[in-house]
Amino acid sequence: MKFQELLEIVGDTPVFSSALLRAGDVDPADVASQLSRWVKGGKLMALRRGVYALGPTYSPRNAHPFEVANLLQRPSYVSMESALSYYGMLPEAAFATASVTSGRGGAFDTPLGTYLYQHVAPGLFWGYSQETVAQAGAVALVAKPEKALLDLVYIRPGADDPAFLRQLRLQRLSVIDMDLLAEYAERSGKPKLVRAARAVAEIARVQEKGWVEL
Repeated sequence: MKFQELLEIVGDTPVFSSALLRAGDVDPADVASQLSRWVKGGKLMALRRGVYALGPTYSPRNAHPFEVANLLQRPSYVSMESALSYYGMLPEAAFATASVTSGRGGAFDTPLGTYLYQHVAPGLFWGYSQETVAQAGAVALVAKPEKALLDLVYIRPGADDPAFLRQLRLQRLSVIDMDLLAEYAERSGKPKLVRAARAVAEIARVQEKGWVEL
């Protein structure tokens, strides 16, 4: 395979799985060898085994961190601090892209950034949708704001404590549908999430009234 053929296969996607190249009558060993040569030549960047990004000279656009996150670990969706920042609910940007997965958790340090994955039980792997996350048309699976907040509470010890939730300095709480938040919390079957949903609703009520908590 020539590099131009690879560019035609991946199209306008700056990141891809090597599985794309193994369709049809091809020798997997030859594909692996060619990918290795392209990485050494700077035409590709290896993000993890089987996942690659086009080098800057050849990439049709910048890869969005969320689409990279979806591809590095499957199944997964972007959630917790990263999704909350995406919705403008946190005052500071997340230092790494955080996702949840029903598979194995872990972390990947790549040339395109750091990606963190937290395991959740398959019964909690819901509450996300496909979002267009960049003007260039990049799409990714991202938690709805209500689920992103509950995922964070589920993962972090003691995160149902109102003090912890206040320390997050949540903003734009109007983004949260409080009824849906309560519904999601009940659906999870986790008392911790039910408590957190009630605490968030109270924080939103205080913010709406403009009260100052001492």
